[in-house]
Formats: sequence, structure tokens, C-alpha cells
Amino acid sequence: MSRPLHPWLEPLREAFETRRCAESAAEMQAYMKDIAPFFGLKTPLRRALLKEHLSRFGKPALQELPAIARSAFAQPEREWHYTAVDLLVRQAKQLGPEHLPLLEELITTKSWWDTVDALAANVVGVVLKRYSGEIPAWNTRWIESPDLWLDRTAILFQLKWKADTDAELLFANCARHAGHPDFFIRKAIGWALRAYADTDPEAVKAFVASRTLSPLSVREALRKL
Repeated sequence: MSRPLHPWLEPLREAFETRRCAESAAEMQAYMKDIAPFFGLKTPLRRALLKEHLSRFGKPALQELPAIARSAFAQPEREWHYTAVDLLVRQAKQLGPEHLPLLEELITTKSWWDTVDALAANVVGVVLKRYSGEIPAWNTRWIESPDLWLDRTAILFQLKWKADTDAELLFANCARHAGHPDFFIRKAIGWALRAYADTDPEAVKAFVASRTLSPLSVREALRKL
């Protein structure tokens, strides 16, 4: 069922609706484990429609982004959630610490790896890199959370930091959840370590050798080594 949309988003509704594809929607919904219904818009088409929308209406004002993102996430179809994430990624460098509560809210709304990972690496990571003084409080809040998606965010937010990675913090986060039973945490540990291995492979090998990690985490961490 359609729900009220933020006025800035409203023109996209017709663009999405007229391009519904039931076959693609069923495939996408099954692949994403029924996290949400889909219009059936493949990523290139969805982003092309957003780009066209932006060319017509301009990018939304920064102060409107929270309302727009919440409005998009309130819609049933997953493409709306992706649209909110894409908008936040586009303006990530303009976001500040005041937006971290919003990002946490979206990470814990209709959570699945697709939106969580994009927000963690491409939005949260951008904000925290610019405002590093915020890292201790937010990292502690997330890595100690019972919500596995916030745990995953803490492990992944430095994913693209390369030489700027706080290795001590990365290793501490991975060690804290080394025995976590959930696939998504074990995978995140391996992924984060593999990304840092491009910068300091010896440090990653030493960390892996010093801890009892799941076979999945070890395999992912050492894949390029």
C-alpha cells in the first residue's frame, strides 16, 4: 500500500510505479530473504531515475534529508530504502555528528546487509572520519549493542579508511566478537580484516594468528594473502 511521501520524493513514485516488473520483483525479494517487497527495479535503472529526478528538482536541502530519508524508509518497497541510502551517500561529506542518531535509526530499520553495509561504510565512515572525536562514544555504543547490525556497523565503518584505519580499534572490535555465532558478524570480521590487509598485511596475519576466529572470518581475512 502506498504511504504519504515527502514532497521532494513524490515525483519519483510515478517513475517507480510505471516501471514495475513483477518477475524481477519476485527474484529480488527472494534473494533478499523477503526483507521487503520490491518494484523490481534493477540498480542501474533505479539510480538513473534518481539522477533524472535530481536534474529536474535539484538535490534536497541538507536540513530536509532526515525527513526525506525517514519518509523513504517508511515505504514498503525496498527501492525506496535504497533511494534514501543513495541520497545520504551523495551528501555524506556534508553530514555531521548531529546526523549519527538518524544513521543509527536507519541501520536498525528494516535491517539487512544491503542497506546496513552501504550506510556503515559510505556514510557513517565518512562522518566519523571527519569527526574522529565522536568515534569512542559511538563505537562503544555499537560494539556493545545487542543489535547485530550495530555490531556489524562498528566493525565495518573503517572499511575504506586504508592507511587512516585505527588498527587497534579495528582489531579490538573484531576480537570482541570473534566467537559470535551469527554469519553476518563472522563475515564482517573477515571483510574488515581483508580490507585492512591491503594496507598492513603483516598486522592482519599476526592478528589472525593470535585469535581464535571462525573459519569464515579467517578465510575472508586471508583471501588476498
